[in-house]
Amino acid sequence: MRGSTLAPDAASAVEDLRSQLLGTGLETPCVVIVFCSPDYDLDQLGPALKAGFPCPVIGCTTSGQIGPAGFQKDGLSAVALSKPGLKIRPYLITPLEEVRDQAFAVATQVAQDFGPLPLLGFLLVDGLSMVEELLSSTLHHALGGMTLVGGSAGDNLAFHQTKVCFDGIFRQSAAVLLVMHADLPFAPIKFQHFAPTGVKLVATSAQPKARIVETFNGMPAAKAYAKALNLSVEKLDPSVFSAHPLMLLIGDDYYVRSIQRVLPDGSLAFYCAIDEALVFTLGQRLDNATDIASRAFEEAFKAIGEPQVILGCDCILRRLELEAAGLDSEVGGLFAQRRVVGFSTYGEQWNGMHINQTFTGLALGSERV
Repeated sequence: MRGSTLAPDAASAVEDLRSQLLGTGLETPCVVIVFCSPDYDLDQLGPALKAGFPCPVIGCTTSGQIGPAGFQKDGLSAVALSKPGLKIRPYLITPLEEVRDQAFAVATQVAQDFGPLPLLGFLLVDGLSMVEELLSSTLHHALGGMTLVGGSAGDNLAFHQTKVCFDGIFRQSAAVLLVMHADLPFAPIKFQHFAPTGVKLVATSAQPKARIVETFNGMPAAKAYAKALNLSVEKLDPSVFSAHPLMLLIGDDYYVRSIQRVLPDGSLAFYCAIDEALVFTLGQRLDNATDIASRAFEEAFKAIGEPQVILGCDCILRRLELEAAGLDSEVGGLFAQRRVVGFSTYGEQWNGMHINQTFTGLALGSERV
């Protein structure tokens, strides 16, 4: 069951969601997942969510939500997952300063709780923690290569604080892993609508731990990137970054490494892992964004039938780029039609990888196998 609300205060918002997710005749859920605007008083919202539902509630702050009406910039969106065909449990991973040890500890607990069952996971993580790569790769491998999809919490491009919710508390330096065993059919979904050009930018100096590229091709990074676009550095902003991402060739596929912002010294901060000597390729938008998304959904539905819900993580830069192209209503309408519930992220997880400017999702089928 999906729900959304634009109620401006925590108490009213939770009551609105309760009426939608716990209405007469609906089955009691085993978990509720909430995606919320950072404008709420989170110290009030967390306890209200815990008190408002007869099951665990997890969630995160966002840079916009995806709900029954498509893209939504304010309020809350949520989904309630019920028990038939699901064995499900959320796990808190904190502090992320000890990410490897904490991830292994949770993986050990998951193995004890679920045994040898085939598992899938949905991951929500502090989007400013800068440990998503290590977290997702550690969990993916420690849990036997489980299907793992997720997103990094946002804060409407303020880059101040991003939080995940567990047990009525919104927390920084934390992640929540929702582990499921389903005798329902399911399908992971991933798509983006960019292709590489012939323009190459080599990271000649960088601060990998801070995700900062200082120079491209021996030139200040912002200046080199702007030059590749025939722009001045002063013109660089999120709309430019969203329309012209950088890409890395990994194996046989290109993955987006999105720019977050220009720093005062002319270097560039990224949403994803970078390193010196990496060769980046300037990306260009493909015009058929809606068709690409529609085909990805249809391919997933071939395997599982019409889904009851798709848990979706969609990069904030994708939404900005769709808005600039006038496609946000069209793509948002497609998401609503395909029963997507999720949020605009600061990065996406796909099995053991952390990527950018991509949609990652987990479609849960309606019929038990």
